[in-house]
Amino acid sequence: MQTLDLTLASHAPKLDDRPLAKRIGLIILATDHTTEVDFHRMVASDRIGVYATRIPYANPVTPENLRAMQPSLTSGAALILPDEPLDVVMYSCTSASVVIGDAEVKAAVRAAKPTATVVTPTAAAVSGLKAFGAKRISVLTPYTIETSKPMADYFLALGFDIARFTCLGLTDDREMARISPQEIVAFAKEATAPDSDALFISCTAVRAAGVAAEIEAAIGKPVVTSNLATAWICLRLCGDQAVRPELGRLMTLAYSGR
Repeated sequence: MQTLDLTLASHAPKLDDRPLAKRIGLIILATDHTTEVDFHRMVASDRIGVYATRIPYANPVTPENLRAMQPSLTSGAALILPDEPLDVVMYSCTSASVVIGDAEVKAAVRAAKPTATVVTPTAAAVSGLKAFGAKRISVLTPYTIETSKPMADYFLALGFDIARFTCLGLTDDREMARISPQEIVAFAKEATAPDSDALFISCTAVRAAGVAAEIEAAIGKPVVTSNLATAWICLRLCGDQAVRPELGRLMTLAYSGR
């Protein structure tokens, strides 16, 4: 057998401050099929790193089961590059952000990552709709009416007028992820009221971001989806101002920070 002579290098390697300039943390559901794929496609680059952790979630999608995730938010955030700061943390559940509350999600995440900007799909969607100047909106969700009602109340409380609100009646987020893109386009056309300013498609499990531009061409109105809105804000917060109309009109807009 050959005898090896192992040699220690003459000096320790020089280290960069970070492997990548910006860090985005994702807190996603254990059952999520879509968020990581969308963020890899729309957000990750040689400048922006996307780092995900998963937290427990049990179907069916009900307000009670959604609210049950709240205690896991702090521990989940702490597992993303432990003891290192993140620029942005995004909690990837639209309906849970409604029932838990944007402010409560932010507080839970900042308990672990105090310097991070916290993004929720609901707040991101509101920013996207306001960036278009939309006041009267149509909404499409994959949820039951019971789970959709708090979301309708959320938008109404923020001053939006809802022209049409359509629910697909699903209770399993894994099934929501399996709605085909062309089915999403077809339902989006049905869900858009002619007198609305924009369409919001809810749920980070639904693959709507990938067909947002196609839907816009079909309905002649701006489209905001959960993952498109959070990707847009995360990019802008990390200094990426690239205009990418192929992803939808939202990706051509600046983010005001409000």
